[in-house]
Amino acid sequence: MEIFSESLNFLSLLCLLTGIAIPLSFLLLPLFDGNVQKRNLENLPPGPPRLPIVGNLHQLGNLPHSSLYKLSQKYGPVMHLKLGQVPCLIISSPEMAKEVLKNQDASCCNRPDSYGMRRLSYNRKDISFSPYGDYWREIRKLCVIQLFTVKRVRSFQHVRDREIAKFVNVLSKQALDPNTKSIQLDIIIYSLAKNIICGIAFGTDFEREKLKEKEICKTLRDAMLVISGFCAADFFPYYGWIIDILTGFRQKLENCFQEFDQFYEAVIQQHLEPSRPRLDHEDMTDMLIALSNDKTGHLRLTKDNIKAVFMDLFLASIDTSSATIIWAMSELAQSPRVMRKVQAEIREIIGNKSQVDESEIEKLKYFKMVVKETLRLHPPVPLLLPRESMQFCKIGEYNVYPKTRIYVNAWAIGRDINTWYKPEEFYPERFEDSESDFKGQNYEFIPFGAGRRMCPGVIMGLASVESILASLLHCFDWQLPRGMNPEDISMEEEVGLTINKKFPLQLVPIKHEIQTE
Repeated sequence: MEIFSESLNFLSLLCLLTGIAIPLSFLLLPLFDGNVQKRNLENLPPGPPRLPIVGNLHQLGNLPHSSLYKLSQKYGPVMHLKLGQVPCLIISSPEMAKEVLKNQDASCCNRPDSYGMRRLSYNRKDISFSPYGDYWREIRKLCVIQLFTVKRVRSFQHVRDREIAKFVNVLSKQALDPNTKSIQLDIIIYSLAKNIICGIAFGTDFEREKLKEKEICKTLRDAMLVISGFCAADFFPYYGWIIDILTGFRQKLENCFQEFDQFYEAVIQQHLEPSRPRLDHEDMTDMLIALSNDKTGHLRLTKDNIKAVFMDLFLASIDTSSATIIWAMSELAQSPRVMRKVQAEIREIIGNKSQVDESEIEKLKYFKMVVKETLRLHPPVPLLLPRESMQFCKIGEYNVYPKTRIYVNAWAIGRDINTWYKPEEFYPERFEDSESDFKGQNYEFIPFGAGRRMCPGVIMGLASVESILASLLHCFDWQLPRGMNPEDISMEEEVGLTINKKFPLQLVPIKHEIQTE
């Protein structure tokens, strides 16, 4: 888990709480037996013993998805934990994921309230974190029908083409520079993904005029740290807010909110200017403003509604897209056989064109398998955004009571040994004769979730991932820095809301010469 204060991080907080709890546990030993007996009487799923006060929080570790996967191997695919004062269900198999995301979807499709996300989403007015109900249905319908359709995503191809062309041009100059030894892909891919999303959401160069590159990247990173950081109030509702104030979490959150709010406000005001030049292509801000002026719809969008949608677009899309591309390049760098095979396919289909045409990506069958295999091993959000049960239901043979928080471990499901042959191996060919897809119908492969709360922006996110990745592989050959072997590439993870590589990926780009006839 990420640090939420320079002076006091999550682990030190647990040490503090556990330091109090362990001596108390000797006095409260009957409480353990009582909890086990109560769990049996209530027919709850099995789970590890817990400490007073902190429950099982101390067992999450630095990589919660990995720690929970290991616990599930002992306690089963449906596991009950207490995180602080919050009862939680951990789902770690395709069969049980289907129970939650399909069979009991209507009972388990709420989002738990989170102080941090409530603030950043303008009191839960976005799509991802809004509670299940009439508002969520209307805002999701509006966005899915108006913003995230295949036709709409294709209409933004000019933005992706423009930004990728600039990126390839800069990278080509670096590749031809004899002084370039290697480049850190993480930074430049993150910047490219940001530029694409900003172009789609806000217009041509608006964010570059208002904010310096480093400033906006820093604000984004700070926001991701806050979102993924430890908010004590989420796990200790009665007194956690005091801890959040003392640790500085709330102040850091408020600072992030104010920076984004000022930026969003400037974007909207600029789009409302009567003298603003009309562009050939509408951006999403234009569309949202037009929808806010539509008096025929059931939902009248306010500024806060628009800003909340910005939050989903801006925070979720950039980090997840860039992380997926970096993991793909890391896996390919570790597997020269796959790298050669996928590049040969791309160059055969794309031919002598200097830039990848998105219309031809659908022909890249092996490339599609590489993307799928990357998402299987490295789902962007390893523990899918949490759900919350709204009423009593059963998952398998176990009881699930209202207000139970439910985490589906997509990372663990992608490594399920009963589903995948040699699950730890990067082997795209496993999808050659497989019907598994990430559209929410195959529960062994759910990097974007499934059911009512499945990510609505899958088409848009994949369009950027595939265009960028295909361009990297078509335009450049990639070598490891001198003296480095494929096995030396660290695949260690660093977890925020999105799972990222802990150590930057350093590669040497070699410009691929297009053979003209």
